[in-house]
Amino acid sequence: MKKGIHPEYRKVVFMDITSGYKFLSGSTKASKETVEWEDGNTYPLIKVEISSDTHPFYTGKQRFAAAAGRIEKFNKKFGLKK
Repeated sequence: MKKGIHPEYRKVVFMDITSGYKFLSGSTKASKETVEWEDGNTYPLIKVEISSDTHPFYTGKQRFAAAAGRIEKFNKKFGLKK
């Protein structure tokens, strides 16, 4: 690899601003904000709007209403009449 062209890879703390959930991960993303982590070290803090803690797919609150609506619309238009 060429030296001086790659971003610095470091540990950062990501925080879900909706729930306050935090996790430590590696990233090349930089931030001016810092936070002290559970291990006593200070890491850059990156705020995200959604994470696995609040995403509907992971929380089980995902809705499938759109699919049911399309099926009813199809049956109404092309379905067998009684």
